[in-house]
Formats: sequence, C-alpha cells, structure tokens
Amino acid sequence: MKKTLVFILSWLPLVISFVPQAFAHTPLCSCSDEGDGTILCEGGFSDGSSAAGVAMKVVGADGKMLIEGKMNEDSEFTFKKPEAAYKVIFDAGPGHVVEVPGEEITE
Repeated sequence: MKKTLVFILSWLPLVISFVPQAFAHTPLCSCSDEGDGTILCEGGFSDGSSAAGVAMKVVGADGKMLIEGKMNEDSEFTFKKPEAAYKVIFDAGPGHVVEVPGEEITE
C-alpha cells in the first residue's frame, strides 16, 4: 500500500502540470451591433492571449463569403452589417473556431 501511495504521489505533480494545458486556449468571440450600421467583434483566448491576426469571416445564409478579414492588434474586427441573414466565424484553426449567428448580435 505504501509503495502504491508513493508511486501515485511521485506522478501527481506531472499529471497536474498537464491539466491547465488541456484547457488553456479556448477561443472566445463576442459581437455587438454598434447601432451605426456596423458590427464590432472582440476576440481572445481563455488563457488571456491575444487574437490579433485571427481570421474573421462573415458568411451569408447561403454559405457565400460576404466579408473576410482579420482581428486587429486590439483583437477587434469591425464590419458593415449585412442586410440579409449572416453569421460571423472566428477561425483560429482546427478546434479553435467560434460561430456567432447574426440573429444573436444585438446592441
């Protein structure tokens, strides 16, 4: 029993050190209607890292690309609000994509 406990306690710090890495980089993106015909999206990651340079896409209901750009140095992306239904896609790579439906974007 004592050997098992020593074994578990010797590996515990190593196991614990990997846990934060598994959850440290969740993408975050929220968008708001600025009331002047534009939409402002702000992004980042759960570990506090910047989203500067992350690809941003605005796609119509038919799947066609309406607007394409990147987050600026302040992790923001502003665009003219489309007339028809759309969604915003924050694309930081595989496993790091956030989609924001246009109908959920309010002032």
